Amino acid sequence: MQLLKERIQREGKVLPGNIIKVDGFLNHRVDIRLMEGIAKEFENLFDVKSITMVLTAEASGIALATICAQRYGVPMVFAKKAKSDNIEGGLYQSEIYSYTYKKKITQILSREWLTSHDRVLIIDDFMANGEAVRGLCDLVSQAGAELVGVGIAIEKGFQGGGDRLRGMGVNYHALAVIEHAEPGNITFRDEE
Repeated sequence: MQLLKERIQREGKVLPGNIIKVDGFLNHRVDIRLMEGIAKEFENLFDVKSITMVLTAEASGIALATICAQRYGVPMVFAKKAKSDNIEGGLYQSEIYSYTYKKKITQILSREWLTSHDRVLIIDDFMANGEAVRGLCDLVSQAGAELVGVGIAIEKGFQGGGDRLRGMGVNYHALAVIEHAEPGNITFRDEE
């Protein structure tokens, strides 16, 4: 998606530790028009008429997933990082390692909100090593639901998460795959 790549080039910052900061338009301050464009692009890539649910991980993927779910006319649910008192009944749980927080996290999701009748599209803002998405795929599997696909706005291609999903045969699409990142120089993988 050319518009997204241009925003990354213009506003993205590369920080130590291969952190790519895009919080000015994607995951802290949110550019709603850009998000709507991303949702439309995913609509062209996935069979969104067949889905019953958009799933994402807490917290930065929620804005994009919400806009996608609204466009596709389905609910959005997100996996939480901690159990709260308002979650009743059973839980699906998946252990992941968070690249952002540099620690293990347990993603949790109430069994009430994801069932074997669901057809799920996973949407997230960013992928590095793919652990968050792996955990979400695990939650879908635990529920006996069908994974329709995984849509990622920005993938750090040099960290291998997207390549692992592609290798597993997952219907996976990233709109901007960063091949190389250093301060002042972000390059993208050629379109596949």
